[in-house]
Amino acid sequence: MNIIRFISRRYLFSRKQLSLISVLTGISIAGITLGTALLIIVLSVFNGFYDVIRGFLLSFDPDIRIELADQSAINLADEIASRIEEHPEVVGVSPFINGKAMIISDGSRNDVVTVRGIKRESHIRINKLENSVKSGVFDLSVQDNRPGVVIGETLVNRYGFSPGDEIALLSPTGMRRALTQFSAPRASRFNVRGHYSIQQIIDDEIVYIDLGAAQRLFNMQNEITGYDLRLTDTDRAERVKQELQEELGADFQIQTWYDLQRPLYDVMQLEKWGSYFILMIIVLVAVLNIVGSLTMIVIQKKRDIGVLISMGMTPKTIRKIFISQGIQIGLIGCLIGGTLGILLSFAQMEYGLVKLTSSFIIDAYPVAIRLTDIALVLGGSMVLCLGASWYPALRAASVQPADAVRDE
Repeated sequence: MNIIRFISRRYLFSRKQLSLISVLTGISIAGITLGTALLIIVLSVFNGFYDVIRGFLLSFDPDIRIELADQSAINLADEIASRIEEHPEVVGVSPFINGKAMIISDGSRNDVVTVRGIKRESHIRINKLENSVKSGVFDLSVQDNRPGVVIGETLVNRYGFSPGDEIALLSPTGMRRALTQFSAPRASRFNVRGHYSIQQIIDDEIVYIDLGAAQRLFNMQNEITGYDLRLTDTDRAERVKQELQEELGADFQIQTWYDLQRPLYDVMQLEKWGSYFILMIIVLVAVLNIVGSLTMIVIQKKRDIGVLISMGMTPKTIRKIFISQGIQIGLIGCLIGGTLGILLSFAQMEYGLVKLTSSFIIDAYPVAIRLTDIALVLGGSMVLCLGASWYPALRAASVQPADAVRDE
């Protein structure tokens, strides 16, 4: 029998009478249980929202985007795409052109929008934008001498566009040429083939046109802005980024899916860990009760401690007895709270018990349980319990047998 564990358990859970020490111990266990359960549930909900937002954004963002660092255009003749495709993790490469242009309609309102030129065949392997088309089709080909364009729902609501309507796009290059040559600006005309609708997490005023049409619009002959990549595993994007950076050199700017939406992802991580430290205060308050209850045990059992020391027990062993009490309180609270938090998280994950009050991508609070988060919560709680038992343990170890008997 382990004498340290036996004595510490007798001191904590004596059935002779319900004392203030027992009440404080119960409060400590209840506080740790509540704190650990809440921490696991809250962190799991934050993980769920993070996964939902990431999955949604990755429907439109590539795993990796490659552009020139000096913002100039990439020449298609440089065979960069073939070097990228040689990487074993890359399963899709799509060239694109990004630029600003003025959209001109029959009405009096004109707006500056982001124009993205793509190759439809390769682009649909990178993202799932085509699945978000609400009216018309995702067709950018030339029909009746007019290239196609797909626009966002915001522009549809603003101008009332519908499939078959004609719009014009005027690039900064066209405006500059009109000013220098003293002629009317030449706008490129397109037929609206469809419109897409996405949640307001990201800007949906991007206008999609064919890559060749974008080259003519921005006067980029045989040039592109960059490449979008899809990988075999999105979570390996950072490692692939480093490898491609070494392969292509410092002239290229390589961004992962996280880099493309860094402000949003950083805010979500900050909220998650901010909540962790705030909710740990609940555990800290419960842990303070451990200090009080163990200190009262030291005072109450001072004579017993003196007897144990006089019988040959070392101060180090006495200290271990009271540290063991703090660990036992922490283990009980963490076991009950951890089990409760995991069970409630699984129930929310499977049955969606708590619904979202406003319309969103999903109808119930998402949950994603991470073993690392559970380990961090339980480990943090146990560290606090261990720290709380240190002062009473030192006080108990410093008891002198003669003083203990004299005080009695």
